[in-house]
Amino acid sequence: MSSLDRWLLPEGIEETLPEEARRLERLRRRLLDEFTGWGYELVMPPLIEYLDSLLTGTGSDLDLQTFKLTDQLTGARIDAHYLKRSAPVRLCYAGSVLHTRPDEFGGSREPLQIGAELFGHQGAESDAEVLSLMVRTLELVGIVAPHLDLGHVGVFRGLARAAGLQPETEADVFGALQRKARGEVLALLARAGVSAKDSGQ
Repeated sequence: MSSLDRWLLPEGIEETLPEEARRLERLRRRLLDEFTGWGYELVMPPLIEYLDSLLTGTGSDLDLQTFKLTDQLTGARIDAHYLKRSAPVRLCYAGSVLHTRPDEFGGSREPLQIGAELFGHQGAESDAEVLSLMVRTLELVGIVAPHLDLGHVGVFRGLARAAGLQPETEADVFGALQRKARGEVLALLARAGVSAKDSGQ
């Protein structure tokens, strides 16, 4: 290997220069401070984990994008069981992850990933908390009025009950939502006496 080659980086791996590094660090700090304000504690997961320790049911995409080691013992993860705390447990993290290949042409194999996880509670309150935190996170990174597609029918049922929709109207609104017919949804809600403000647009 020549002396010039020693300065080269593998494809998809790049340095972050001062200006961009400052911007990313400010954003990282802002997001972690937000998570902390919601009661989430910072952890620093390992850069490499045994494949068996990752969440199950993630599909072949993860299998193709991750470096894998076979765990001969047990896959220990930082979660509610590992910390031995009473549920629920709120954890957040921020750091680089390694991919075997970039997600897109010219993309990075070492993207910065930040997130929050809530362990030990499966109620609607937890779903609402995580979704609210996600929306707030998107706002902080400059994504205004994001459009969320929620596939959980229980969310719709809960909102319909809270709005006092009759069964027939509820079925009509659900059908319009499946067709993504926003105007029809608002019209149905208006006829049912639910304002656009109450419906969250």
